[in-house]
Amino acid sequence: MSDKATGTSMPTTYDPKSAEAKWYDFWMKGNFFEAGTRPDAPAYTIVIPPPNVTGMLHIGHALDCTLQDILIRTKRMQGYDALWLPGSDHAGIATQTKVEQKLREEGVSRYDLGRENFLERVWEWKELYNDKIHAQWAKMGFSLDYSRERFTLDEGLSKAVREVFVRLYDKGLIYRGKKIINWDPAARTALSDIEVEYKEVNGSLYHLQYPLKDGSGYLTVATTRPETMLGDTAVAVHPEDERYKHLIGQLLVLPIVGREIPIIGDEYVEKDFGSGAVKITPAHDPNDFEVGLRHNLPQIVVMDESGVMNEEAGPYQGMDRADCRKQIVADLKEQGVCVKIEEHVHQVGHSERSGAVVEPYLSTQWFVAMKPLADQAIEAQRTGKGANFVPDRFGRTYLQWMENVRDWCISRQLWWGHRIPAWYCDSCGEMHVSREDLTVCGKCGGADLRQDEDVLDTWFSSALWPFSTLGWPEATADLKRYYPTSVLVTGYDIIPFWVSRMIFQGLEFTGEMPFKDVLIHGLVRDEQGRKMSKSLGNGVDPFDVIEKYGADAMRFMLATGSTPGQDLRFRWERVEQARNFANKIWNASRFALMNLEGVEAADIDITGKLGTADKWILHRLNETAREVTRLIDSYEFGETGRQLYNFIWDDLCDWYIEFAKLNLYGADEEAKRATQSVLAYVLDRTQRLIHPFMPFISEEIWQHLPHEGESITVASWPTYDEALEAPEAVREMELLMELIRAVRNIRAEVNVPMSKKIELLIKPKTEAEAAILGRNDEFVSRFCGTSKLTIDLSLSAPDKAMTAVVTGAELYFPLAGLIDISQEIARLEKEIQTLNAEVERVEKKLANEGFVAKAPAKVIEEEKAKMADYAEKRSVVQARLAELRA
Repeated sequence: MSDKATGTSMPTTYDPKSAEAKWYDFWMKGNFFEAGTRPDAPAYTIVIPPPNVTGMLHIGHALDCTLQDILIRTKRMQGYDALWLPGSDHAGIATQTKVEQKLREEGVSRYDLGRENFLERVWEWKELYNDKIHAQWAKMGFSLDYSRERFTLDEGLSKAVREVFVRLYDKGLIYRGKKIINWDPAARTALSDIEVEYKEVNGSLYHLQYPLKDGSGYLTVATTRPETMLGDTAVAVHPEDERYKHLIGQLLVLPIVGREIPIIGDEYVEKDFGSGAVKITPAHDPNDFEVGLRHNLPQIVVMDESGVMNEEAGPYQGMDRADCRKQIVADLKEQGVCVKIEEHVHQVGHSERSGAVVEPYLSTQWFVAMKPLADQAIEAQRTGKGANFVPDRFGRTYLQWMENVRDWCISRQLWWGHRIPAWYCDSCGEMHVSREDLTVCGKCGGADLRQDEDVLDTWFSSALWPFSTLGWPEATADLKRYYPTSVLVTGYDIIPFWVSRMIFQGLEFTGEMPFKDVLIHGLVRDEQGRKMSKSLGNGVDPFDVIEKYGADAMRFMLATGSTPGQDLRFRWERVEQARNFANKIWNASRFALMNLEGVEAADIDITGKLGTADKWILHRLNETAREVTRLIDSYEFGETGRQLYNFIWDDLCDWYIEFAKLNLYGADEEAKRATQSVLAYVLDRTQRLIHPFMPFISEEIWQHLPHEGESITVASWPTYDEALEAPEAVREMELLMELIRAVRNIRAEVNVPMSKKIELLIKPKTEAEAAILGRNDEFVSRFCGTSKLTIDLSLSAPDKAMTAVVTGAELYFPLAGLIDISQEIARLEKEIQTLNAEVERVEKKLANEGFVAKAPAKVIEEEKAKMADYAEKRSVVQARLAELRA
């Protein structure tokens, strides 16, 4: 690429489509995103939260990955050996459900195909959607190191999964047992907690009377699920409940079935809730299951895996659970034991994938014993060795989950996933858990082995993601170099299910936290604040946004639209504003480059004879670079965007470029060359600062600028330079800008356009202001549109003139024939009201003992200086008002 400015070759308008495709191809061919090229630099690592291969990425993925890309691009430019590792998740039940839906459209089921053929179809699906995800990542400009891409079912990660399973099993932390789990009767599999969505449902509360065997009375129980009463094995009361404690040990007769069940005493029952008597169904309720274990109660499963009533349901065998409910209620009414039915709104679990109502179901599954693992993670967090959550309140969410964790059901009755590495010998009944596939029984030597049919929960493999992707359990160079990772960026909704599991697995198997920081962002909601969903039809496709406004506009809007941990509302007008900002950068750069034609990188010298505006813009660039760096390091992307926007739109475009025109078009060659150098330098650094947010347009502009290096992606990051501090130039520019604004405001008030020249008289406050204005009289005259400019310390206010007061000077506008004295008096009275309000506001602030006690001395001094300035301006305006009234 040329190191010479090429402004005339820039199109008049920026076309995102052509630029984005061109530059992403350029970056990929140049291998600019590959880590490992800076062996002596410090490492900085992010592993992408792997998207599921279930479909296209949504706007939430766009937000999540944009934040990661900002961090990785910044660190890469700062000289780090920056690795952003991509990959995707096989997403067991989610992907299997999608493929099964597709098969149903073809009129076949997975059982028709058989396990191997079905898995071939799922792999085809995975390849299709992996390619689509790649295309979306490219469209959004994500700087991923594809040479290290991983998939949760690839060979290396599968090896890590088996290693973890076997180690935990050998420690007694993985076991097989019979427990109540979440069961999806449509998909016929156990579910993790995250795969259960709770929805508010209008149901009924059924009050049932269970008669005592001796005929002396009955106990009333209430249930929302009368069909489960067929599996009742007790009724529980509180052991200290005076109403019932004499009945403990007696028998009840279960209606319909006629089975005798005991009355038991258990502190699980709340005396003051309902009737104080609770039906106990150990096979169909997790709390009842625990009560049943304490009292050694039978566990009667009354429905099969598809939600159909089984032989234990007696006369209802073969009925769907919903139909059974209707029939049993009718039968209970007929027997006179259903004494009341109340409307009842309650939360009901639904399968996230199939939509079926989830059944608490007694089943033999594999579990991880969580307490020892959780205790280790809790200890790390409490002793300051844990992860740094941003915002820190989410650290409490994480700890709360860890402290209340239950054993984790890790087996799934699916075909797609990591198959459980357990083998059963049909000859001797022995079970073996092994890292390698087994063909011979280690106990009896028989070959009649079969592997467990179940697969592992998706979260089991994704919990290993930060270290398994880097080669663990092998001691690879990448694992040593890039682990622990630097930051995890993810949404608050999966802290318990993914973040927590990565932490305890990381600590258990590597002895270290898997990441230093955990940056939590919110959800992307629609304009009304609603969660995006298919049912509402309010989702936003990132491709649609890019098609209309370009990837840079979408990225800038998403990254700057919220603060850490807060939800973001997607608004099309905000994307349009971001697009307008990109166009502003383009137009300003194009103008500048037209005045830099032929300037080479070697020509740029910002140490020469610089004017006030030159020094000021370098100072402001320096401040902006320092603040942007600090804010990105603090993950304050919204405030970062504001700093960049204000600097580029206001300081650079609206002020400096306008000031620069005088030198660029002037006769002074030395001043022109100095301004060209400053303009080229500032534009170059500005593109670098905006690059992590807007990678495409910044590369496009940077390549036209005089530069050194192949790509802005690996250009050095702007750093704070004390030599560029110019407080005197800042003071001068602030006076000039305030003065120019004041003149333009007056013009607007009296409707005098800039095309009409005016006479301007300026009375500086001191010799210092007089010197500043004298040095810059050409700027004042140009930007105030004067026919005559007078700068004099001894000026008196002329008659019939408008007045303005700025910090350090009074301005007079003899606008004879254009001014109405009464209007000017009214305007000045209004200005005094504004200044009174400002003085009063600061006075109250300084009178606030709490503020004075807590605020730094510098802040207090700044407030005092503000008050003095407002009071002085008020005094000048009052004096002028008195003159006009006289």
